[in-house]
Amino acid sequence: MQTHYLELIRQKNPLVHCITNIVVTNFSANGLLALGASPFMSTMPKEVAEIQDFAQGVLINIGTIHPADIEAMLIAGKAANQLGIPVVFDPVGVGATKFRQQVTHQLLSQIKVTVIRGNAAEIAFLAEGCWQGKGVDAAGNDADLNIIAKTVAQKYQCIVAISGETDVISDGSLLCSIHNGSSMLPKVTGSGCLLGAVIAAFLGVAEKDSYFSACVEACATYAVAGELAMQGLLPTEYGSFAVNFINQLGAITSAQVQRVSNINKK
Repeated sequence: MQTHYLELIRQKNPLVHCITNIVVTNFSANGLLALGASPFMSTMPKEVAEIQDFAQGVLINIGTIHPADIEAMLIAGKAANQLGIPVVFDPVGVGATKFRQQVTHQLLSQIKVTVIRGNAAEIAFLAEGCWQGKGVDAAGNDADLNIIAKTVAQKYQCIVAISGETDVISDGSLLCSIHNGSSMLPKVTGSGCLLGAVIAAFLGVAEKDSYFSACVEACATYAVAGELAMQGLLPTEYGSFAVNFINQLGAITSAQVQRVSNINKK
């Protein structure tokens, strides 16, 4: 895989406006800073439209939802659409409650999202499949992730990134899988949420017709960083892994991603 968006992030320092959940705000901000991007973590409805005047990417994450956050998400998303700024949406735990389902429908019906990032259970729910999730966790199933990714991408006319043991990415036509990552990532709260912010950073330095390639590189970079972060650790050293992972996001190079990434294009 030819990579160059990682270097562009470090050159251009794109600002990513994150309307994300309270559990992961610090981790997401630190991860973006380590990568070379600039986080802006505002959820204030009165200023989120103005933020889009200088943002390069937007993340909308419904992990912990407050009515004011929904208002901010709608304002920011619509402003970003008007300005041509890419929007990444993370439907955290969408299958868990009717409230989350209603919020997700509202956001996806009023905002044109560029990428939907979620785990298999969340994306399968959007495909109206029968995959059951436990809270915000993915649940095992024999469903075909390739079909699920393509179905949701076509349904919402966007790119879909399913993260898990194998990442699957589709724009409804193109499809690829990434066979990298770490078994320790799911044990770190906010690892999936940070990936959504990282994708927004990669999109923020890409041209519109290259968003799919930028999303693939974002996921590959993230997965390879996870592999590197777990080297030398005991299987239960999750705290050390979390610190190492942030360090790896700062240290990882395009050459490492090219050398280590295992990407299957279909």
